[in-house]
Amino acid sequence: MSKGQNSGGLMSSAGLVRYFDAEDRNAIRVDPKTVVAFGILFGFVVMVLNAVGL
Repeated sequence: MSKGQNSGGLMSSAGLVRYFDAEDRNAIRVDPKTVVAFGILFGFVVMVLNAVGL
């Protein structure tokens, strides 16, 4: 690649950043604490099921 050409990495990703940064009124909003709590609960259920033998 010559020195005069730009790879376009930053320019091509700028549109994606703008797209994902936009607020959408129809989007499902989930609190991060809810996601962590669900993950812990799911892990606990898996551990219980392994202990029971299912």
